Amino acid sequence: MIDLRSDTVTQPTAAMRKAMAAAVVGDDVYGDDPTVNHLEQMAAEMFGFEEALFTTSGTQANLLALMSHCNRGDEYICGQQAHNYKYEAGGAAVLGSIQPQPIANLADGTLPLNDVTAAIKPDDFHFARTKLISLENTIGGKVLPQQYLAEAQQLAFSKGLKIHLDGARVANAAVAQNIGISEIMQFFDSATVCLSKGLCAPVGSLLLGDEHFIHRARRWRKMLGGGMRQAGILAAAGELALTQQVARLADDHANARILAEGLSELTELNVDLSLVQTNMVFAELDSQINPLMLASQLGECGVRISAGKSLRLVTHNDISTADIHTTIAAFKQCLAH
Repeated sequence: MIDLRSDTVTQPTAAMRKAMAAAVVGDDVYGDDPTVNHLEQMAAEMFGFEEALFTTSGTQANLLALMSHCNRGDEYICGQQAHNYKYEAGGAAVLGSIQPQPIANLADGTLPLNDVTAAIKPDDFHFARTKLISLENTIGGKVLPQQYLAEAQQLAFSKGLKIHLDGARVANAAVAQNIGISEIMQFFDSATVCLSKGLCAPVGSLLLGDEHFIHRARRWRKMLGGGMRQAGILAAAGELALTQQVARLADDHANARILAEGLSELTELNVDLSLVQTNMVFAELDSQINPLMLASQLGECGVRISAGKSLRLVTHNDISTADIHTTIAAFKQCLAH
């Protein structure tokens, strides 16, 4: 099955499975797992932070970041389309008593910095205390420009705020710009990086920050049930995700471009090629097309998608260029019926 629903469906590589089987492990809650410790130290060094924390998921890593930057009754500013606002079950509000202040994302994924400035609350007990700006890169497959990140950092600094990066696909953003991941992360006080999407690890994300921040996050992780024991089995795959899988993302980006160009030739689909910057293709279906029926028909042709009037198709390590051509042919066949 050619599964285009998400890059979260990636299978661990053969090298990862071998490393997981051979991993030297200990009790990570005691700080005794050498493979986890090595991954955290390596990531902190790679990305220019003092420390890193291995977590079960990007959702957990983002929540730990919000709860470590903010106290009860504080506020963070983010985008309306931000994953840690829209798709993480309201965890900041429910578990952290932290108020989100969402702002509409522009078409390129950025937040208008004038709007961010206007949303910062004055020091008045009528208002939640604004503590943090949270950005996401990539967002909807789009890369936030480096100059924009520098301006956002300067805004946060001038207002006495911290700035956090949800870097679920930050490796894609780096590869698309032909720069190192650390060049993106230099603008942030904290950041997450997901190991289990395009980087193919089966489980895990990293949270990065300074020593005091990670100390707070480690305590929150334990409270939230994220203290793992012999987690080196997972960390071994995470290390290979960072050392072997980042450059390969360029293949996913190239395949997404081929897919977008092929689908753009179909009159039943509207594909904006300018938005295809990394490994995501968005296609709007003609109003006459039944998305559930199309998804069912594609499934019979060996192509799995998430049904909707707006389709998100995601390329990844388990999708070859041949699979892309098969997918384009399947769309043509199904839409011709």
